[in-house]
Amino acid sequence: MKNNIKQLANSFLKNKSSEEMGDFLKGILTPKEMVELSTRLEIVRMLKQGTPQHIIAEELGVGVATVTRGSKELQQGRFKNV
Repeated sequence: MKNNIKQLANSFLKNKSSEEMGDFLKGILTPKEMVELSTRLEIVRMLKQGTPQHIIAEELGVGVATVTRGSKELQQGRFKNV
């Protein structure tokens, strides 16, 4: 399993432009997965801006638990480049 994740990460890194990355993502993700990933990224951005969790959940139409998960990952030191 870890090898598969490493291969996925390396595949992401091979994309040299946002257009290439967009094509890559469209190839491996369903439209629903694309929306879910972009929503999760927006959750992290809003958390980093100091937006309260309940406001994020309301504005993005997600559960507070989803926002809390993003917050916990942020506390773990992830998303430094977001």
